[in-house]
Amino acid sequence: MEVRSIVLGPDEPYELRLTGRGARGYVWTWQVTGDADAVTVAEAPEAPAPKAPAAGAPAAAGAAPLPGAPVERTYVVRARPPGGGRARIRFAQVRPPYPDEAPYDEFVLDVEVAAVTGGT
Repeated sequence: MEVRSIVLGPDEPYELRLTGRGARGYVWTWQVTGDADAVTVAEAPEAPAPKAPAAGAPAAAGAAPLPGAPVERTYVVRARPPGGGRARIRFAQVRPPYPDEAPYDEFVLDVEVAAVTGGT
């Protein structure tokens, strides 16, 4: 399990990319602990799939992945104003039909949200 620590200013986003195994039935879930109201977490929308090349043409860079290939998922963590909190986000790669099964993979993101100080 990887653990990463970051510091964000209020309203600052952070993109986290995690390798998915959706073809095998796994999805990433997350749970926020600590100052849970200090951050928001959302899955970024998927980019549209590229068009398939014409028959006999070479595959373009960024072509659709092969069936069963790992797919990268992007999650956006955003610090909420006014800041001044710490949250721990635990991402777990699980198969929903098997809730008692241990996660295939886990990732922990420790987030410190800097407080707004002075200024106008």
